[in-house]
Amino acid sequence: MPAPKQTTRRSLLVTSAVLSSLALAAPAAVAAPKPSDSPSASASPSATPPASMSSVGGARLGKPGTQVNLAGGVPALPKDLSARSWIVADAESGDVLAAHNAHWRLAPASTLKMLFADTLLPRFPRDTEHKVVPSDLAGIGPGSSMVGIKEDETYTVHDLWLGVFLQSGNDAVHVLSAMNKGVDNTVKEMNEHAEELQALDTHVVSPDGYDAEGQVSSAYDLTLVARSGMQKPDFREYASTVTAKFPGETKKNKKGKKVRKPFEIRNTNRLLAGDVDVPVYQGIAGVKNGNTTNAGATFTGVAERGGKVLLVTVMNPEKPEHNEVYKETARLFDWGFKAAGKVQPVGELVPPKGAEQAKPGANPSGEAGGSGDGGGTAGTGSKPVAGAPAADGSSGIGTALGITGGVLVLLAGAAFLVNRRWPLPDLVRRRTRP
Repeated sequence: MPAPKQTTRRSLLVTSAVLSSLALAAPAAVAAPKPSDSPSASASPSATPPASMSSVGGARLGKPGTQVNLAGGVPALPKDLSARSWIVADAESGDVLAAHNAHWRLAPASTLKMLFADTLLPRFPRDTEHKVVPSDLAGIGPGSSMVGIKEDETYTVHDLWLGVFLQSGNDAVHVLSAMNKGVDNTVKEMNEHAEELQALDTHVVSPDGYDAEGQVSSAYDLTLVARSGMQKPDFREYASTVTAKFPGETKKNKKGKKVRKPFEIRNTNRLLAGDVDVPVYQGIAGVKNGNTTNAGATFTGVAERGGKVLLVTVMNPEKPEHNEVYKETARLFDWGFKAAGKVQPVGELVPPKGAEQAKPGANPSGEAGGSGDGGGTAGTGSKPVAGAPAADGSSGIGTALGITGGVLVLLAGAAFLVNRRWPLPDLVRRRTRP
């Protein structure tokens, strides 16, 4: 299948205050096979990639194996990569610098929560309160990761999103889905949003990423979803939060008075929070990790260094080493920052296909509840000091910069604009390796 042709090259304007634009013609989308028709959609995916995959983003991305242009001056790729699929892309220009089985449809695990968040974040103001009823927690798979939500307790939407992003809480996903007219409706909307993003390898069955027959995505699609999400202030904030306070269970103290003490939760993204064998990655700013029996370990990360913002997705490393998915991601980030500006891309991250240009009164920033102020923390619009805990007890967050030029704007015929570098959180931008 021939590669989609792009009539005009993308240009990135690096100004921070003036909106300007360059229209680009979007490449044609190539439909991926339906999940029911794909061998990799089964509960036990093939050990080898299909000979032919989707060519969304370019013909080379549909080929099995590693795709990279190693011309003179381009550093060699890391030799010890074992992931079934991976991709390195420039988050702002959309150039795919290198990829390996980019469109292989595999189980995504909790990286699928990025699509859940990108779909639902604008639906409810973050200060909305919800009292949990038993039906909200129905259908959660055994062995699921949980943040610790209790029946008959009240939580804010902000609490629930912290549970989704930091602890990958399937219980938080199910409560938010219940608020969104139920799991079935949420799954339907997630599939519709995936199609809008041209994430055509993706088919959602369970909104939390729990293993399910026919539930698949790809490294390419997860990178598209992360790119869309990271252009939204709330998404960036939650994805970069390292620790936060989460409401505990209401109990009576020794005096018989009801008290509800919060407990600390910590982000399970090891490149953001660190671990015994994985240092915090310099410039990391999110996004989401996952791990299930069928999917293995999956991860999509975004990092900024030297004025470049890169996205890396790694799916199912075969090496059994502890935290291998983060180690391989870090090596690909290191390569990408060295190769950026030297390597010719092998494809591109396509823009969403049918969104309209932002209209007056709309919520182009995609913030929770559509506050429309372009930023802020905990819905207040304030900017906490970098490195200090915010008023809501969270740390590692604080994107108070406006989103003025950091959104994707779609014009008639799916033209695509990128106006400025994203205002990634200052705290994670300045963090260095221990």
